[in-house]
Amino acid sequence: MQGMIHHHSQAVEMTDLLRTRTRNKDLQSLAKRISISQTDEIKFMRQWLEERGKAVPMDHSHMAGMKMQVMSHMGGGSMMDMGSMPLMPGMLSPQQMQALAKSNGKTFDHLFLTGMIQHHTGALVMVEDLFNTAGAGQDNVLFDFATDIDNTQRAEIEIMRGMLDKEKR
Repeated sequence: MQGMIHHHSQAVEMTDLLRTRTRNKDLQSLAKRISISQTDEIKFMRQWLEERGKAVPMDHSHMAGMKMQVMSHMGGGSMMDMGSMPLMPGMLSPQQMQALAKSNGKTFDHLFLTGMIQHHTGALVMVEDLFNTAGAGQDNVLFDFATDIDNTQRAEIEIMRGMLDKEKR
């Protein structure tokens, strides 16, 4: 759960970039849905961890505030400079995030779609790892949550692949 919060936060960061980087209405609509679902899932995961007395990583809004503070003190950089959690499966590298942040238009659209497919595929790996953990499937709430993530991300991957196919035509 802690790693998935970190993972979801990057997806929200990616969708935040979209507002100023593209005019593609279909992509903006998809990204809005991704942002809402990932933000809601972060809230759920934080609550789930809190209820069990587990450590709760900072969410995206806290990370964004810290990023601004760190950038002002260090003269630039990204959250990765802070030595935050290691990259979870599918997460974009700092170089990929920089390329995404510096791009616009069709280049941004392509990098966003390929990056988010990579990201979502990593989430599917994390869900599979969770289901392979002894006893994980016995927590009904966790099982339903992870199943929903799996179903949603698979559907979004197919939508994004369709958008990439359209891009080629």
